[in-house]
Amino acid sequence: MRLDTVTIALILATVEEGSISRAANRLDLAVAAASRRISELEEQLGVKLFRRLPHGMEVTEAGDKLIVHLQQVDMLVDRLAGDAQAMVSGLDGRIIIGAPKAVIIEFLCGDIARIQQLYPGISLKIVEENSRIIQQSLRDRVIDIGIYESRSGFLDLRQYPYREDRLVLVYNPSHFSFDADPVPLEALFDKPVISLGKGSATLAAIERAFRNQGRAFTNNFLVSGFDTMFNMVRHGLGIGLMPPEVHRFFDPGATIGQAELDGNWQHRQYVLSYVEGHAQGQTLANIVSELRRGSTSRS
Repeated sequence: MRLDTVTIALILATVEEGSISRAANRLDLAVAAASRRISELEEQLGVKLFRRLPHGMEVTEAGDKLIVHLQQVDMLVDRLAGDAQAMVSGLDGRIIIGAPKAVIIEFLCGDIARIQQLYPGISLKIVEENSRIIQQSLRDRVIDIGIYESRSGFLDLRQYPYREDRLVLVYNPSHFSFDADPVPLEALFDKPVISLGKGSATLAAIERAFRNQGRAFTNNFLVSGFDTMFNMVRHGLGIGLMPPEVHRFFDPGATIGQAELDGNWQHRQYVLSYVEGHAQGQTLANIVSELRRGSTSRS
């Protein structure tokens, strides 16, 4: 099977853009050539990755499974180029850290800034993905260090405590109203809830909470990021769930309401795992130690 980096980038761009033409434009390819690349790969694989629609492209069920492998290949190629560049630049090493967006906003950016001051000779890269993909990337050794929600853990790797956070309810006061008291889970049953999608700790938490009450979460709106969630909340399409620090990040003027949630179902504990092999051993140990030290200093 012939598979080049341009075709991989094209497939992933088409997934993100939902359109061959927009993906081709992004990669500076002719639309006809881009379409031919995708069709040829589908013929080689024997499955359709995309379903052609009148106004775009939709990933098929088979494509959804196979594209995960293409994402891993893309990350490995990026890893190869980055590690080579680090060597050429005379750096002490390169470490790739994967974490969900909430963790990056709340904690990891501050940790990285502190670590870079301590170890200016180490190149650090952050990969933003949900907890499920972070663990898959650890398993496949695409990343060196992964941070993920503890209850979503499925890897046989040692877990070190990293940080804890909680979800709060965010809403547009022009469309929804809540009392000052913490909002019980039951109050969400008849509301349109906007959640992060498959593989996210947010979706896992609310699905678990609903299931414990004998209810099925109806997945009113599943989105890929907090920015999309926030925009939908702003337009009154539903209520959202996000950590308070993320709310402050997206809404510094506090125009969107925030309410605490009752119970402990919305509390999350994030853990850190790492794999040895790609990164220089002492470099990896130094970064893991500093991430764990940051966790201890805040506990």
